[in-house]
Amino acid sequence: MRDEDHRRLLEIRARFPERIADAAAVRRRRSLSGEGQLLIIAADHPARGSLGVGGRPLAMGSRVELLDRLCTALARPGVDGLLATPDVVEDLLLLGVLEDKIVIGSMNRGGVHGSAFEFDDRFTAYDTDAIVRMRLDGGKMLCRIGLGDPATARTLTACASAVTELAGYGLVAMVEPFWSRAEGGVVRHDLSPDGVIHAVSVGQALGATSAYTWLKIPVVDDMERVMRATTLPTLLLGGDPGDTPDQAYTSWRKALLLPGVRGLVVGRALLYPADDDVAAAVDTAVSMLNVTGGAARP
Repeated sequence: MRDEDHRRLLEIRARFPERIADAAAVRRRRSLSGEGQLLIIAADHPARGSLGVGGRPLAMGSRVELLDRLCTALARPGVDGLLATPDVVEDLLLLGVLEDKIVIGSMNRGGVHGSAFEFDDRFTAYDTDAIVRMRLDGGKMLCRIGLGDPATARTLTACASAVTELAGYGLVAMVEPFWSRAEGGVVRHDLSPDGVIHAVSVGQALGATSAYTWLKIPVVDDMERVMRATTLPTLLLGGDPGDTPDQAYTSWRKALLLPGVRGLVVGRALLYPADDDVAAAVDTAVSMLNVTGGAARP
């Protein structure tokens, strides 16, 4: 993102906010459906106060730098779309980088990272009406299932309602379920195969129909057994690879070969790689994908 792009964005935000809706109305869209696997860039972490990457606690604290990295990632060949909250989507709409991209709106960001109410994951970002009005291609919801926290019941109910509403418009509901618990005030996910299978089993049953439900799940041990827990289209989340990106890439590559896996949704691992070479990190991820269910991308 050039300096003049940043200045133009600031000016439009202050003086011409109606241009956001105008840009959404004419954006060229594309469908999630197709034979090939997808790469979607995730950028909804800041809305939950989760700004750290590896050993950098405020890595995502600069919006200008985040937008610059997103522009680089979205411009790479083979990148199919974006998953983000309204503030990020609208900045990128105004910058004109979402043409012919899948755009998934992140819906519930109310469970702020490290808060006493983290399991009470209220829908504080997109709702179904806004997703339809802005001509997005679906909505994503985080669904952390905390067996020891009563707030989970509200999250489950809200996620189920969102799944049903999105399906009514024929839009994808991307459900990200976790089997979770609080330890010393910190939410921990059970990333064992059994834990992910439990989460998948609950998440895929949310709503009055699963016809338009996709899952977003972590790559864990014994992914073959995990994937046998569902028939729904499934995207793999990247997470924060820390100091072992090569290990993460190896696990993604193996999991992408499994039936039912429709691609990757990755944020921090590609936007903030250890060497800060966003283009190279994205290109590595693209090279793992199968475009037609068999032939790897060049």
